[in-house]
Amino acid sequence: MNVDKTAEPRPLTLSELTARGWRSETVKAEMERNLVRLLQTHQPIFPTVLGYEDTVIPQVLNAVLAHHDIVFLGEKGQAKSRLMRSMVGLLDEEVPYIEGCEIHDDPCNPICARCRSLVKQLGHNTPIAWWPRSERYGERLAPGTRLADLIGDLDPARVAGGTAMSSEDALHFGLIPRFHRGIFAINELPDLDYLIQVALFNILEERDIQIRGYPVRFNLDLCLVFTANPEEYSRSGKIITQLKDRVGAEIRTHYPRSREVGIRIIEQEARNVTRDELSVEVPAFMTRIVEQITIEARNSPYVNHRSGVSARLSISNYETMLANARRRALLLGEGRAVPRMCDLSSLYTSTSGKIELDPFREETVTEFHVINKIVEKAVKVVFDEYFAREDLGSLVESFRKDVNVTTSDQMPTAHYTRILDRIPQIWEPVHILGGNVNDALRASCIEFVLEGLHTAGKIARTRSGDLVEYLRGSGGGRG
Repeated sequence: MNVDKTAEPRPLTLSELTARGWRSETVKAEMERNLVRLLQTHQPIFPTVLGYEDTVIPQVLNAVLAHHDIVFLGEKGQAKSRLMRSMVGLLDEEVPYIEGCEIHDDPCNPICARCRSLVKQLGHNTPIAWWPRSERYGERLAPGTRLADLIGDLDPARVAGGTAMSSEDALHFGLIPRFHRGIFAINELPDLDYLIQVALFNILEERDIQIRGYPVRFNLDLCLVFTANPEEYSRSGKIITQLKDRVGAEIRTHYPRSREVGIRIIEQEARNVTRDELSVEVPAFMTRIVEQITIEARNSPYVNHRSGVSARLSISNYETMLANARRRALLLGEGRAVPRMCDLSSLYTSTSGKIELDPFREETVTEFHVINKIVEKAVKVVFDEYFAREDLGSLVESFRKDVNVTTSDQMPTAHYTRILDRIPQIWEPVHILGGNVNDALRASCIEFVLEGLHTAGKIARTRSGDLVEYLRGSGGGRG
């Protein structure tokens, strides 16, 4: 329960705390109380978790209101960790505990031997400290975790000093007891050792722990949250059935249901470029292509769908695209950096490693080949949204046998003005894209139109290093 903070100073003894109206409350009741207040006042609850407003978040709120422990089931990059960490916002700003206690014992309901003895000895003069919200959340990655890490172990120094091994005073507490009265999360639950799962089952069922065979009857007050890949979680033998049965809520996460949501995530998460004097401008079609690349990767038959394709792919690709555009502008001495189609060739470094090829496909393809096909498909999808093929007939006809257009990653913006002079028919689609604003944006629009015509099969393309040449002929040329 919150303490009235209008009065000063803050309570520092048990008597001062009780005089201010403090009453013991479980962490799940505390989270429920704060959630009810947020719902009644229509305040945002998980403002940085995008795309889950009508799907996942209502299920999380139901679990909190029901006082359930939670497991989030989803592939990588579906904001599972962010959801867990955002639940800290449902805790009070700070809670009192008995000063010096390893497990931040409730002053009015201590559970460890040291604090019970201290309260018995000092009574209302028991010293009180305050535990901030940010420190009441703990997280652990399951692989490599030992039982002693989570639960605890005997302290050799205390045993050597004469403390009986069966005594609570001989124990060194692990992470879970240390987050008594808080939220503790475990990522990749199926990777936990069988014995650790049994220990978690005891905590969920009896709220007690056992260390080296010695039962320690702690009435632990915790909200436990887990994450797992759904395929691993449902595989027989990966999770003991008793543990799975004790988790109150299984909540399935998902990737953004629309490209617009994915773009909002990019804009929220991508690093803001402010370190140099360049003016950075990203055309809308370039941002759409970056997110469409991730969508195409998730749908590609060559990509392992069980592994998933993280939202971090879009964020990293967007940052790499901007970095390449800035590098070009700095090298050429131009004051404006605008991403072009040629910058997409730099995305291999930020894409490789974030997609996993399907190991069960019979045909042998390289990661480089798959990434190229995914990028080309993304460009085609976005281009078709801007232009109907029949509207570009006159532009295609302008590519006579003796007409070709060359672009390059290191080509100055001024070069694209000469392209307009040679092929004036390209001006109309460039104008539709907003290329009349400035020269750098116009160059980006020109490259998009040329690459779009190639993906539509209207013109051919050849590539030699950074140099790209578009010419009249079949659009199926190697690129």
